[in-house]
Amino acid sequence: MQTGILRVLRATAASWWRHKELRRTGQSARARQLERETVLRDLGYLRQAATLPNAHVICGEGGTFIYLGWTTVSTFAPIERFPLATLAVAGGTPFIDIRPVNNVIAFANLPRVKRGGSVDPEPCGPGRSVSLTTYIDMAEELGARIVNDPRASRPT
Repeated sequence: MQTGILRVLRATAASWWRHKELRRTGQSARARQLERETVLRDLGYLRQAATLPNAHVICGEGGTFIYLGWTTVSTFAPIERFPLATLAVAGGTPFIDIRPVNNVIAFANLPRVKRGGSVDPEPCGPGRSVSLTTYIDMAEELGARIVNDPRASRPT
């Protein structure tokens, strides 16, 4: 484990208002315990982002989301203010920046990404799902910017 990642996660956990308040009221041991739990949880999210085939990060006007199959981690902040998402992208997780997309209705109508590589029984209609690479193709057509593009590693 890189110490830089742990340093960022620890600083993020220590900066939470709840943990600061516990320290202010003399409950430093409880604050440290909660910070450790937060760091371990966030490390789990980073591991999932690195290993799950359809994990990805999306940033738009509504905030930043880390999609991990059945779990989503989010904040209303842009990716630049969400250290966990920034670390996931730095670790190679695909990043779809939808801030340049002008047609938000078309983007909202895109199908969802398959959860954990599951097969979609309904190839069309509401609730349908597609592979991450197909989703990226569709988002890019609408103007999204892609970082850590998994399509680049596809054989041609």
